[in-house]
Amino acid sequence: MVIAEGKSRALLALGAAVLLWASSFIVLKIAFQRFDPMVVIFGRMFVASVCFLLVFRSLRRIDYHPGDWKLLAFMGICEPGFYFIFEAMALTYTDASQAGMICALLPLMVAVAARLTLNEPLTRRTVTGFGLAIAGAVVLSSVAEATETASNPVFGNFLEFMAMVCACGYMIAFKKLSPRYNPWFLTMIQAFTGSLFYFPLLFLPSTQLPSSFDPVGVTSVLYLGVFVTIGAYGMYNYGMSKIPAGQASSFINLIPVITLVMGLVLLGERLNWMQYAASGLVIVGVYVSQDTKAKKPVPAT
Repeated sequence: MVIAEGKSRALLALGAAVLLWASSFIVLKIAFQRFDPMVVIFGRMFVASVCFLLVFRSLRRIDYHPGDWKLLAFMGICEPGFYFIFEAMALTYTDASQAGMICALLPLMVAVAARLTLNEPLTRRTVTGFGLAIAGAVVLSSVAEATETASNPVFGNFLEFMAMVCACGYMIAFKKLSPRYNPWFLTMIQAFTGSLFYFPLLFLPSTQLPSSFDPVGVTSVLYLGVFVTIGAYGMYNYGMSKIPAGQASSFINLIPVITLVMGLVLLGERLNWMQYAASGLVIVGVYVSQDTKAKKPVPAT
């Protein structure tokens, strides 16, 4: 009974996390129209770090294992590190709805990586679904047309795919660390690492620092720092600490649908019929990959 209740809490936390993550694509698109992407990314990490400093005493009791600094550093460098650089660049070239659809590849990537590194089961059905989803993502990018909100969608979607590679690295590292560390402590490490990682980028010649106060931009950064960086990551990390990485990553499947709806309603984004068809292929591939019976696992190489 206790186990079932714990899993229910984990599932609720994962559901809330992906809802907030989906909204982040929309808010990022708005924030990037007000501030330089590097300013937005550092700002959200800084806001999250300040919030964590206020509650640091409740998180400082940890059982550090020698050598874990490598995994902790790798986790933080993958995400938020390079992940947000790729995503920030992606959203300057493609629509939020298209970027959200590329996210559908992440659960399949994590399933493969979890099989190779964590020995979690991987079935032939998952591999088939992975192939379908990749094909859909390739078609989605190849038929994309440049618009006012997506100047180079092919390049933007590729950058979003690279962001998913980084996200996969973060999830595997987190899963290895979660038996020893509180998920909220690991979320705090991500925020601190992100602040240190992005601070020097504020001084690049290409970074344009704000010259005036923009209430919409500032509100967007605060939302990203508190509700997404702390809330979404904290709840997702909690959920992933309670169930297998492959199962937890399957919740990412909800992001493309939620983002697509939000993009249509809030940003007025539109896809052509081929892109909708490609999006459907991605979703079909993801659905096919979800095989709970796991009768024929693919041997790890």
